[in-house]
Amino acid sequence: METNILGNRIKTLRLEANLTQEEFGKPYSLKKSTVSQYESGGSRPDDELKKRIALDYNVSLDWLMGLTDIRNHTEDSNITIALNSDTDYDELPKEAKEEINNFIEYIKQKYKDKK
Repeated sequence: METNILGNRIKTLRLEANLTQEEFGKPYSLKKSTVSQYESGGSRPDDELKKRIALDYNVSLDWLMGLTDIRNHTEDSNITIALNSDTDYDELPKEAKEEINNFIEYIKQKYKDKK
């Protein structure tokens, strides 16, 4: 069983965003050495920082912590998002994606008891 899932997932997010450890840490006021420690498993971010990273990179805390392989709530949904062909979901601003994801969660909760 992998013991440093959190660190590996932080590194995955950083590399996917094409960021150095220094660039990744800057919005969180982290030094490069701190990010390195997180990635290597030498230390772990506190809960508030984990929440911020999850929100900033549009992943669930469960995925970040290694509890699931589903990166975000839209991946496990049977709901298909139909967007205008001129609009690509991945190109939407973070706030728009969060609003869509929140709406999907709202709809799922609203109708879960009606199944």
